[in-house]
Parts: sequence; C-alpha cells; structure tokens
Amino acid sequence: MAWYQSTYDKTKPVKEVRFAAVLTLTQIILFSGSSCLISTANAAEPPFAVKSEQILLLDADTGSILFSRKADVAFPPASLAKLMTAEVAFNALASGTIQPETSFTVSEHAWRTGGAPSGTATMFAKIKSQLTVNDLIQAITVQSANDGAIVLAEGMSGSEQGFALLMNERAQALGLKGSVFSNPTGLPQEGAIQKVTLSDMLKLAQHLHKTYPQYYPLYAQESFTWNNIMQRNRNPLLRLNIGADGLAMGGTKDSGFSFVASAEQNGRRIYLGLNGAKTIQDRTEDAEKLIRWAMSDFVKLPVFNENSEVAQGSLYGGTQGSVGLIVHDAVSVLVPVQDKSKLRSQVIYRGPVAAPVAKGQEIGRLQVLRDKEVLVERPVYAVQDVAEGSLRNKSLDALYELATGWIRRLLK
Repeated sequence: MAWYQSTYDKTKPVKEVRFAAVLTLTQIILFSGSSCLISTANAAEPPFAVKSEQILLLDADTGSILFSRKADVAFPPASLAKLMTAEVAFNALASGTIQPETSFTVSEHAWRTGGAPSGTATMFAKIKSQLTVNDLIQAITVQSANDGAIVLAEGMSGSEQGFALLMNERAQALGLKGSVFSNPTGLPQEGAIQKVTLSDMLKLAQHLHKTYPQYYPLYAQESFTWNNIMQRNRNPLLRLNIGADGLAMGGTKDSGFSFVASAEQNGRRIYLGLNGAKTIQDRTEDAEKLIRWAMSDFVKLPVFNENSEVAQGSLYGGTQGSVGLIVHDAVSVLVPVQDKSKLRSQVIYRGPVAAPVAKGQEIGRLQVLRDKEVLVERPVYAVQDVAEGSLRNKSLDALYELATGWIRRLLK
C-alpha cells in the first residue's frame, strides 16, 4: 500500500469563479510515504507587521486558512486552559451530570490559589461560600476567574488533578492531539506537562461555538458581578466594533502573550489564534489588525459543487480498476483580493484501495492548495459500490502492483 496523490481533469471549477486565481488540475502523480501532510507556507502575508510569533487565522464557513505561522508549535496554555475547563462544564451540563443551579463550596485551596490572595484573575469568592455552576461558568468565561475554575473542578471531580483527567479525556475525544492539561486554570504547576497548539485551540473554539450555542454568548457578556464586585469582560476586542464575540487570553513570561478570538460580520465568522506577543498591547493590536484584514481583504471562490466527482481512486482486486471520488458538500476557499496565484487541488489516499468498496465509504482527503499551502481539506467518498473481483482480477492487479511498486519505493 502507498499514499496516492491524485488530481483530476474531469471536474472543472464552478462556473461562478471570476477571479485572477485560477484552479488548475493536473494528471495523476503517484508517491509513497508515511504521511499525507504537506509542508505549508503562509497562504498570504498581511500588508502590515505582525509582532506575535505564532498565528493562525481561519475562516469558519470555508475552513480556509487565511494566515498561518507556527500554528502547530506547542506552548504553555496559561489561561487558554480555561477554554477546555469550560468545555468540560458545558458537556456535563448538556449530559445532565450537573445542573446550572448545582452548588459547590469554595475551599481554602481555591481561595488561596485563585482567589484574592493569589493576585491573579479572580471573582473574589469567599472561603466556604456557595457558588452555583451558573455563577462559576460566567466567572470563567467573562472574567477568566481562577478561583471559579478551581471551585468548579473540585466540585465536579474532587480535585484539580481529577478534573485534569476529564480535560484530557475530552481533549482526546475532540482530536486535540497536541494539547495536554494539568489543571483547570493553566497556572504553572511544578513537574506537570501543560501545552497547547493554536491549531488545537481553534478547533476547540469552533467546537464550543457549534456544540454549545446556549453558552457561547457568555464569552461576549459585557460584565459579571459577584460579591457586589462588578468586573467587565477582560476581552478588549469586544469594544472595538469588529464583531468580536470571544474567547480567551493568556500569557507566560517565557512564551509571551496569547489570544484565541472569534468575530462575526455580515454572516462571516473568523477564528484567530496568536501567541508570542511581547506585550499586551502588541497582542491586542495584532488581533485587531488580523481580524479587520480577514473581514475586508478576502474574496470567496467556489471550487467544487456539492457531490462533485473530484478524482478517480485506484482499486485492488475489484470488478473494476478504479472508483470515482466525490465531496459531499460544496467546497470554497477564501483568497486575498489582490492575490494572483493559481490554485490547484489534489486527493491523497492510502492505495490502491482493496475491494470491496461501499458507496459512501471515505477513501481519502481532498486538498485545495496555493503553492504548497493547504487552504482547505475535505474528505472524499466512493461514488458507487465496487464488488470484489474474480481470481483473475486479483492476479492482474497483483502483477500491476509488482510492476509499478518499485517506483513508489524509489520515491520514499
């Protein structure tokens, strides 16, 4: 078996494409390797300086990566960990494990570690006071309150360590492969591994928005009052008239300041992750500029229609030698208005695929690229059933594989 990289000249770009960027389709290329990932470069450089060391800017509708810089390099989460803390709580609320009116007690540990004595973001909860889950999730999402996060963790799991197990279980379930959590706050913990990537954080942000529409608006709530202390939402983007509606900020001395943000304008939703800003001001300025750029300087290009055939997949041992591969949903990309680059598409799959193949079976991934940058990736599926062939079919396919397999081995 080998990885196939296939492009196809049957399906043309959607007729509505009227732009300098033209989708080009080439003949099939065969290669081998252990991974179908392609090294990436930025889809487009913004026309301004970006001071943050790591950036990921994503269009939610098309899935297009608008700008990427070291998006898969891990860094300490700091308060970004509370996005995972909130997800665990929202998931428990959705399943009925806890209720909004469920009450938890503030321990001395929660008060000292995340309350007023800590000097960190806090809701100023008093020792032994009772807090409802509804109050705690507001404190976590609006104020990034460390005491609120610890009280929630202890109430749900008995300890921060027990809650961290839940965080990591949920992270695994959501496919956050580059992230590990050791506590609900992201505060430094000696000897513990804590790390996240921007790719994971934007995947988590999208999940929060899609799965918990009843709770996501908390991230844009203007303020929250507890114990007669009113605190405004800590997210400065909410007050810049750019459609911002979330999510969280963090920062450490060594890795710099970070942000996971979302914004929506005229039906278009953008997610932004950044890390490595030297100052809080740099973090805010970078985030504002990137969101404004994403909203104003890109155009949407349709690439493939719904249920379009995008390639032919090679089969082994079937009644026919190949099967059409389709995308279920329409595929579009966002590209900069002034960009003159050509786009190309390719399908990558592990093949030849052994028959029988069922209609609708996922075979591989369609990628739309500019140069080497993957802008959009979608699954492709078999367009029809293909039954297992006769012994003669299998023998002929085996001979073909024997005759051509050496090419793939040379390309390793």
